[in-house]
Amino acid sequence: MSARPDATGPAAELREMRWWDLEPVLALEHDLFPEDAWSPGMFWSELAHARGPLATRRYLVAEQGGRIVGYGGLAAVDGTGDVQTIATARDQWGTGLGGRLLTALLGAATAFECHEVLLEVRVDNVRAQRLYTRFGFEPIGFRRGYYQPGNVDALVMRRPSQTSSEAPSVQGT
Repeated sequence: MSARPDATGPAAELREMRWWDLEPVLALEHDLFPEDAWSPGMFWSELAHARGPLATRRYLVAEQGGRIVGYGGLAAVDGTGDVQTIATARDQWGTGLGGRLLTALLGAATAFECHEVLLEVRVDNVRAQRLYTRFGFEPIGFRRGYYQPGNVDALVMRRPSQTSSEAPSVQGT
């Protein structure tokens, strides 16, 4: 991986999430989503479906200098991918790491032969919505009161399958 242009060191490396990553992933999850963080059981359940010949999930972590600085996961069922979660540490915002994670998850959707990818994003998370829009996601509806506590709506977004020639450029994201 190439070095980032600033002084924070080499770019984070993406790799498969494993059970031993859960403690730092959960710490990051609670920092970023204190009111609606996933539980350990939710991550364990997802990872249980991420390996073997019948795998329907792909979970990744981004590691930089031995520190987990991001993660993401995708579920694939009957030709539809669903970005279950994606997050980057605050000090990684604006570095393009979110775009790299999303690119990897979209690649997993292609490998799972998904014809579309869906996701939910908080209506008040404009930063994430801009990222998803750059990657070809379009709003298709709302889930009222989806995020609890707080009763915050989710914007549902969809991205139809694209060929590699149609995929957006992720440099500078």
